[in-house]
Amino acid sequence: MSDVYILGTDMIRFGRFPDRTVPQIGAESALLALDDAGLTIQDMQALYCGNLFQANAMVGQRILQEIGQTGVAVVNTSNACATGATAFREAWMAIKAGVYDLVLAVGVEQMGKGLIGGTGAGKGIPKEGLLGSGTMPAVFAEAGMEHASKYGTTFEQFAKISVKNHHHSTLNPKAMYQKETPLEDVMNAEMIAYPNTKLMCSVNVDGSAAAVLASEKKAKELGLGRAVRVRASMLTSDPWQERDLVMPDVNSCTRNAAKAAYEMAGVGPKDVNLVELHDCFATAEMLHYENLGLCGDGEAGMMIDEGHTALGGKIPVNVSGGLLSKGHPLGATGIANIYEVSTHLRGEAGKRQVEGAKIGLTHVIGLGSACAIHVLEKAN
Repeated sequence: MSDVYILGTDMIRFGRFPDRTVPQIGAESALLALDDAGLTIQDMQALYCGNLFQANAMVGQRILQEIGQTGVAVVNTSNACATGATAFREAWMAIKAGVYDLVLAVGVEQMGKGLIGGTGAGKGIPKEGLLGSGTMPAVFAEAGMEHASKYGTTFEQFAKISVKNHHHSTLNPKAMYQKETPLEDVMNAEMIAYPNTKLMCSVNVDGSAAAVLASEKKAKELGLGRAVRVRASMLTSDPWQERDLVMPDVNSCTRNAAKAAYEMAGVGPKDVNLVELHDCFATAEMLHYENLGLCGDGEAGMMIDEGHTALGGKIPVNVSGGLLSKGHPLGATGIANIYEVSTHLRGEAGKRQVEGAKIGLTHVIGLGSACAIHVLEKAN
């Protein structure tokens, strides 16, 4: 089967665009990615679009109405926070299968404000208010407290993750917020769900990101100078296990996806030079250091204390600013992470460049559940 390469990728600066439509936002990043690849929509053989909140609106087709209706196949995906990464993976699989040589993947979302999650419309005894809360801040607060109970992780250590990511965002012109948040400010911010304060929660924003994928034959034909090879693409869901289902498991599908992705790529965590992971909350990033094998169980607090995951550390994490400050438009996040890692592998990340980066990993998790991991490599 053919290797798959990223020939072009880009994203818009995340923000809030109440006067624009979802297709317009998606079309902008699509055109940016096509320009980055030196190609046009007429060169694309298919479009894969990830969008969550307008999943029944055929957003991919509406994007083509903005940039050129060429009659190609369009696939729309919806998979919680893994939506964009799932669209990218579907595009990757189509090329691996030999169906296409050039495809476009777009992730786009227009978010509201407020908390995500809650009671839903299911039958039976509601969890909300009786057994805790199904809102995402509460779910990841519970997960953080479970980690603290097992390993002694402190409020300050969780807060340091937010300090790190907000500092990284000051180096990223496409981040929603580009502002330092000193540790005292993070810890004294409004408490949302202990131990996550307001500055330890991801930002609901509008945004889009896109990537042009190519078969090895087509990539060599067009030139590998700035190409990025996709060494692994993995998607998992939660396995059944005996545990208290009142508190969702936010770890297992990531651990399973990471193990499989490393095996597919033929690398291990120590070979990875940078990571963009799903820091929907500061507690989540802490857990995923261990879930992704970046350190041993119980060692995540040490990783942040010793600066190992900061720019210049041994394994920089979320140099983009992460979801905490770059923003988290659900359908776009997965491809935005791929854009970020690809930019470093190309040596084009400017002030936030991870020097010598050759292999990077992206990770997103949609509670419910879906976890997508991609391992990317600088093309030779």
